[in-house]
Amino acid sequence: MNTPFSNLTMLLAGDGHRDRVVPPTGFTATLTSFTSAAMAFLVVFAMALSFASSRLSERWGDALANSSTLRISAPADQIEVQLAAAMQVLTSTAGIAEATVISKQDQQKLLEPWFGPDVPLEMLPVPVLIDIQETAEGFDAQGLRLRLSAEVPAAVLDDHSRWRRPIVAAADRLALLGWVSIVLIIGASVAMITLAARAALAANAQVIAVLRLVGAQDNYIAAAFVRRFAARAFVGAAGGMFLGAIAILFLPSADQQASILTGLRFQGADWLWLLTIPIFAAVVAFVATRTAALKVLGELS
Repeated sequence: MNTPFSNLTMLLAGDGHRDRVVPPTGFTATLTSFTSAAMAFLVVFAMALSFASSRLSERWGDALANSSTLRISAPADQIEVQLAAAMQVLTSTAGIAEATVISKQDQQKLLEPWFGPDVPLEMLPVPVLIDIQETAEGFDAQGLRLRLSAEVPAAVLDDHSRWRRPIVAAADRLALLGWVSIVLIIGASVAMITLAARAALAANAQVIAVLRLVGAQDNYIAAAFVRRFAARAFVGAAGGMFLGAIAILFLPSADQQASILTGLRFQGADWLWLLTIPIFAAVVAFVATRTAALKVLGELS
């Protein structure tokens, strides 16, 4: 009696005579292997993009959370007075854990990516910056702005939350784009493998007719195509995954020269996800080929 379990066992079990129904070489073999390798290669980069974007979102979110900056722009003879008044206001405001004046050296490091390492800060109208670290409860930003406007008119409070939200949202969308790309790649793989399977079935129409004459069932015939195409997809995807991993290793790291691809790599346990690519490719090929085979065999009946 045929059951889903027995049919699956028959598909997975090896049978040299049955497997020879599908020719081991030809354009279908090349197409399946090449498609799987190319798609796996692209999936590696899509996964790296998603993981890197997620890390970037977390890093930006943590760096800007519970922090603000106070900027003081005033004539040179009033800077010290305004700075002292601002520090007095900040230290007496509930919800502020620490307020630190950013030194000239730290300001130069902040400006270095735009102006280079030798930027003459003394010749530029650079405002005094105060780094504000909030407590877990935070402070009343609107109330602090009103107090500063009365006591320190040259001070401007920059609430990082207004910068943090769009930056984190952009990184999250970039991560989502990576996963959407993976879904599209899988869809393209299914389409190509289905076409290759249908071509192989059409090329072996006479062999299929003979097998039916001697009593072979459709599940038996489909198993030959399913096993062969799943194996091709697995081998091709493994090769593409390996090449993609090697390419990722040659990309610039975050501590090297700035680049649009800086940080686009796997970290720690992220590398283990690459091992799922060949397995998933074989499963996709298995399902796509079996569906196409049974449909074509039904049409040939």
